[in-house]
Amino acid sequence: MPEPRRSASARQTRAREEFVDAAIRVIDADGPNPSMNAIAHEAGSTKPRLYRQFSDKSDLLAALGQRMSDEVYERAVSDFNFLLDAPSSSLRHAIRGYSDVVARHPNVFRVLARSRSAAEDDPSAAFDIGRDVARRFAAVATSVMKSVGLETDGVEFTSRAAVGAIVATTDLWLEEEDGATDIDRFSDQLTDLIGGLLQAFLRRNGVEIDPEKPAFMLLAELKK
Repeated sequence: MPEPRRSASARQTRAREEFVDAAIRVIDADGPNPSMNAIAHEAGSTKPRLYRQFSDKSDLLAALGQRMSDEVYERAVSDFNFLLDAPSSSLRHAIRGYSDVVARHPNVFRVLARSRSAAEDDPSAAFDIGRDVARRFAAVATSVMKSVGLETDGVEFTSRAAVGAIVATTDLWLEEEDGATDIDRFSDQLTDLIGGLLQAFLRRNGVEIDPEKPAFMLLAELKK
């Protein structure tokens, strides 16, 4: 009997993912004001079937935010050995990965920015991509710091502050209708900003590092 339940759950997950895929295509092509009818049509389905998978538009936007969060995290950390590279290069890689995702789906991030504003009156109304990414990176940072015996107090605060700065500057970038700031300049400015926040956090914990040294060397020095 468990097998049919697993199969039904897998079908539901697949159906939800297909609607999210369709929503991304519609928003990318038509702008940040998608209709549920257009999304259902793009998915080759109907609006009633769409609403069987998502309770309302906010529920769909939450799934969309989760997809973008997953994609950002994947681009920022996959296929990259942070231990072999210097912190400055690692941070630049992570920020560029994030910037690439935003540049590929600017209208999706505009939708998510609007949903954050709408959620001020109802915190459950939308998925908070900043909070989710901050939570993931805080977990990674905590694990690394514990491995070398460093205090982890303030990691979550700093992660939230860094991601909050990223989200806020992204909103400003997306407001530039004439594309005044290109992706390279945006990535460079954001790397400098977040690098400064992280350096300040380390100094508060009595740690001074050379951001151009490979991470494995820095960790070995901190363990002494």
